[in-house]
Amino acid sequence: MSKQLLRCGTSIGANVEEAIGGQSKKDFFAKLTISYKEARETHYWIRLLTDTGYISNEQSESLLADVTELLKIIGSIQKSIRNSN
Repeated sequence: MSKQLLRCGTSIGANVEEAIGGQSKKDFFAKLTISYKEARETHYWIRLLTDTGYISNEQSESLLADVTELLKIIGSIQKSIRNSN
């Protein structure tokens, strides 16, 4: 489970970087969408690791707050792109 968290958690930033270097607005949006999905998956794994006792509630609260903020930011960017079309 922790390896899954590491994979999806690091994928968020990697896909944002790819989005920034995107060749078109469509490519940017597609990579950003992948980042959003990876953030959702990260959220899931954090909750699962908490429920199984691998991480404490305190650790979980901090991590979930961070990933929730990323979801809001990425979601807001996606919404702005959709509204500009």
